Amino acid sequence: MPEHTFRLNGAAVTVDVASDVRLLWVLRDLLGVTGPKYGCGIAVCRACTSHLNGEAVTPCAIPVGSLKPDDEVVTIEGLAPTAGADLHPMQQAWLDHDVAQCGYCQPGQIMAAVALIRRLTAERRDLTDADLDAIRNVCRCGTYPRIRDAIRAAARKIQ
Repeated sequence: MPEHTFRLNGAAVTVDVASDVRLLWVLRDLLGVTGPKYGCGIAVCRACTSHLNGEAVTPCAIPVGSLKPDDEVVTIEGLAPTAGADLHPMQQAWLDHDVAQCGYCQPGQIMAAVALIRRLTAERRDLTDADLDAIRNVCRCGTYPRIRDAIRAAARKIQ
């Protein structure tokens, strides 16, 4: 089988797997990274949301063969070091606003929110309700009001 090399949470990794295997299964089954959750496998629920080169992506839809050696994948496990802290401000906001119930979707929710705030900061604009509405990650517990409150609180600290 072919070898695929990319960067994961700041370190180079190489896996020996077929090129069409989805990144989510490489992360979870081969590399032991369990933060990105398997929900639907078709990029609808977004429980697996991670960052690829700073953008929010769904690893369940990305074939590992499409990655290049300099591509950087960041999962919830590697998020805090990107802020140089024990917890990323978004993770702290999740705790401060008691967002999680079952917690299954939370890594994906946090990664989507961080990518959104990063994009808004680059665009030099404030967070709006329309921006929050554009986050399409599914939460079966329905903690959307607390998710929105946490994102707003973190945005004030990050921006």
